[in-house]
Amino acid sequence: MKGLQQILGVFVLMAGALGSTQVLAQPVGLWNTEDNQGQVEVSPCGDKLCGELVWLAEPMDNDGQPKLDQHNPDETLRSRPVQGLRILWDMQPAGDGKTWENGKAYDPESGKTYQGKITLDGQDVLKLRGFVGAPIFGRTSTWTRTDSPSAAQ
Repeated sequence: MKGLQQILGVFVLMAGALGSTQVLAQPVGLWNTEDNQGQVEVSPCGDKLCGELVWLAEPMDNDGQPKLDQHNPDETLRSRPVQGLRILWDMQPAGDGKTWENGKAYDPESGKTYQGKITLDGQDVLKLRGFVGAPIFGRTSTWTRTDSPSAAQ
């Protein structure tokens, strides 16, 4: 009986050690947008997550100038380039290890800011849900992880 207890004890210790070395999936990193027209770098902002639009397939307008945040409701912000904009912020861990919520998501194509939530689906798929009021009143965009800047080209 004592031998069985020792074996079980060793097994429990090994299982604990293996479990502690596993890394939970994190959304931190570089993501291709759903249409492959941009890449977003998700990174920590204190104890929350933020995301910047770091690459655009078409960063220039018809005049050869950087595309600007022309639809922003704040007229003083309309002269800033879209590439480099922070489009996600205040994403907070939900506690399930795969969802970050209570954040904001900005759409530079419309100039609208939505409530936001991101959910990891495995290691390499991120689902961004932008909504007004309740998540049921929104849209989900599916992004894929990439290791290469501008790999969406």
